[in-house]
Amino acid sequence: CSKQPGAAATGAKADAIKIGFLVKQPEEPWFQLEWKFARQAAQDLGFNLVTIAAPDGEKALAAIDNLAASGAQGLIICTPDTNLGPAIVSKARNANLKLIAVDDQFIGADRQPMTSVHYLGISARKIGESVGETLAAEMEKRGWPAAETAVCAMTYDELATAKERTDGAIDALVAAGFPRDRVFKAAQRQTDIPGAMDAANTLLTRHPQVKYWLVCGNNDNAVLGAVRALEGRGIPAENAIAVGINGTDCIGELEKTKPTSFFGSMLLSAKIHGYQTSEMMYKWIKDGVEPPLDTRTTGILITRENFRQVLKEQGVRD
Repeated sequence: CSKQPGAAATGAKADAIKIGFLVKQPEEPWFQLEWKFARQAAQDLGFNLVTIAAPDGEKALAAIDNLAASGAQGLIICTPDTNLGPAIVSKARNANLKLIAVDDQFIGADRQPMTSVHYLGISARKIGESVGETLAAEMEKRGWPAAETAVCAMTYDELATAKERTDGAIDALVAAGFPRDRVFKAAQRQTDIPGAMDAANTLLTRHPQVKYWLVCGNNDNAVLGAVRALEGRGIPAENAIAVGINGTDCIGELEKTKPTSFFGSMLLSAKIHGYQTSEMMYKWIKDGVEPPLDTRTTGILITRENFRQVLKEQGVRD
């Protein structure tokens, strides 16, 4: 087993296949769940898994050297910096490590995604489209007229994935017949709830005449910030429909006894990202079965009605 700081091994026998799983933010629930399911794969399939925290580029590159020195055959990594792609590929190739990027796709020297590197990630646009379709369906169910309704789209266009999500939601709403000129964007300076709340407050001040609001954003926190802003302005919960993305940062909101305007979230599957990626790597090493170059996952809608059952099915909760 590797002895570098931040590494932990889940073991089979000493001569078993060894796979490293590096993540950029091990304290985050998403990455903890990825590791949980990767460990489950290691137990089921009988390989050694080394989980390593790599919060910066220096630690990530050093960890690859240590993995190679310890006899690992495969590397799964959510890189702390997508621009490290060429350096990670070079190190992995020199060490004869099979490589899969998970969650965040590598960026090459030409500033384009490195499509030649095996990748399992989230289909940001499709998840955004699912949000837009959910908002459109719920608006129709409630019988809200478009003339009295507007979209509050929480945006953070500096991050490509975030932009794809919000663009996907907006495009799906427009495709469902919602007027594009009723879509208003609130640009966030920070990606946390306070940052989203500030941006939403500015937007709501500019459009006091709107009766009904549809809210979308890059993640749960963006949407929750807008929900708090709507509440602060005294807009009734039944006059807004907010749908987030991630499904792990909104559980407390869904558990509230008094419903808020937070309708639901697109739950991303850490189970697929942890277990399936590890299984693909294992089969690639053991049987020579090369995984697809590009695998994308989508989300599952969780609402107050189904979130407990879905979280249990996905292994997020017991």
